[in-house]
Amino acid sequence: MNKKLKKQLKKIILAAILFAAGFLPLPQFWPLFLFTAAYLLVGTDIIFQALRNFRYGQIFDENFLMTLATFGAFALGEYSEAVAVMLFFQIGELFQSYAVNRSRQSITELMNIRPDHANVRRGKEILTVSPEEVKTGETIVIRPGERIPLDGIVTKGSSALDTAALTGESMPRDVAAGAEVLSGCINLTGVLEVKTTAEFAASTVSQILELVENASSQKAGIENFITRFARCYTPVVVIIAAFLAVVPPLLSGSMDFRDWGYRAITFLVISCPCALVISIPLSFFGGLGAASRCGILIKGSNYLEALAEAGTVVFDKTGTLTKGLFKVIKINPQGISKTELLRLAAHAEAHSTHPIAVSVREAWGRQPDLSIVSDVKELSGHGITARIGKDEVAAGNFEFIKSLGIAAHEDHTPGTAVYLAVNKKSAGSIIIADEVRPDAQTAIAALKAEGVKQTVMLTGDRSDIATEIAKETGIDKYFANLLPSGKVKKIEELMTVSNNHGKVIFVGDGINDAPVLARSDIGIAMGGIGSDAAIEAADIVIMTDEPSKIASAIRIARRTLRIAKENIVFALGVKFLVLALGAAGYASIWAAVFADVGVSVIAVLNAARALRLHKSC
Repeated sequence: MNKKLKKQLKKIILAAILFAAGFLPLPQFWPLFLFTAAYLLVGTDIIFQALRNFRYGQIFDENFLMTLATFGAFALGEYSEAVAVMLFFQIGELFQSYAVNRSRQSITELMNIRPDHANVRRGKEILTVSPEEVKTGETIVIRPGERIPLDGIVTKGSSALDTAALTGESMPRDVAAGAEVLSGCINLTGVLEVKTTAEFAASTVSQILELVENASSQKAGIENFITRFARCYTPVVVIIAAFLAVVPPLLSGSMDFRDWGYRAITFLVISCPCALVISIPLSFFGGLGAASRCGILIKGSNYLEALAEAGTVVFDKTGTLTKGLFKVIKINPQGISKTELLRLAAHAEAHSTHPIAVSVREAWGRQPDLSIVSDVKELSGHGITARIGKDEVAAGNFEFIKSLGIAAHEDHTPGTAVYLAVNKKSAGSIIIADEVRPDAQTAIAALKAEGVKQTVMLTGDRSDIATEIAKETGIDKYFANLLPSGKVKKIEELMTVSNNHGKVIFVGDGINDAPVLARSDIGIAMGGIGSDAAIEAADIVIMTDEPSKIASAIRIARRTLRIAKENIVFALGVKFLVLALGAAGYASIWAAVFADVGVSVIAVLNAARALRLHKSC
């Protein structure tokens, strides 16, 4: 509990003691003195806040209602009830402050990823400076236990990194020379030297902090409704209370202003909209915090609310359902051994940086001997010819091999085929395919379990590859051979068809899918951490490479929305019931205190459940 809450608690305890003392059999003057002292102790802040708000034109709020009601109670000689209203109102405020503080703390835990310093190597010295002072291309040294201050590439050393603050994952990630590291992670074991690839303002940690800090400014529809409702509801209640205090005694001729004044005061206390004004934003704040602790960054409550209405989830294929990394899955030799076919292919592709060439070399598992490679000629997008030792080797697609006048057997296995010819004769083929993410199938099943009506895959890849991926993952529909503009058009078609069946979500890698991410109802960037395009274009960023986190995000959103709706129904139901009883004279100020403070505390405690939603990830 922070200092402010402790101070508030001490005031409440002291006021409660004075309040209780006021009921003791003391001389006539003492009860009034004790009740007044207790009232001033817990009520002064509220009175001054009401006056400050009045000065800025914000008249009808809970502070004004409490001040007006308790002044009226004092005027009627109901001293104990006036104190009770302020005392229990402050107890409710304490509960609310504690719950909000806990919610903020869950966000603050994420904010702790901000690094304090950077050890930068300049000349022969290692200087400790602010991360903002380090320039791109400089070398920083990260010792065990230190937080990585900037994004970069490891140039020296090996270690295990704690990435939990960024991804929500507890398993450390091993890195060595050549590995990319992201700011905000904690270095656990070895000393690392890292060449920075971005300044602090453009680093992963800086972008995440900015995203989280701005998330609460994007209000959900329910939050905006409650704000508008409170603006209209409170003045109406004050007018009704004034009517209750004056009109009935005048019309009846009884002139019993005391009885009707008491009813009006009770009515004012009951009407305070604290339960809604505090608990609804708290529910969403808790939901955003819970999502961030799962490695899911949601840019605002409005996106959390929209996510709860997800009906169709559309996936990009490469980098989303698949790893975006090619791997040799099949070797078909013709007249030579598999090992020799792979050796020749690796040497032919020795100088290429294309992902397919890289995958062939990785499958070979050794460094090609460049001294035996000569006369390399490449026809971009088609193939390559080279002399490897005494052999003339050609490697490329089927059309390329055919264009060389070589008869080859076409392989229809889903994937990309590299055909080889040695000395003008077909030597076989190597099939390369993108790997499906380990939890892609689980992700699709989890989405269906959450009630998502259909899952769709969009890809620019061939139809046979799309068919294989859809079959392996359990995707309902797929559309292949799409250009980026074709993906946007397909999303628009799906949004038209799904108009009455929930929101359309698009999940992409956040780099080349920016137009589609922006066009869909909700754009989710998968594995987009550190990608400017992902942070800019997407409404939600999944900070790991796990598609299953999308189902977790939907689950958190739906539970958050359910908690908010529960609070609305409960708070308004109790208030309207007790308001009617108060107006009819059947409810005392004590009942009003329950209707206000009791309902507020219960609603806040219910809203605080959103803080624990990260356990469902």
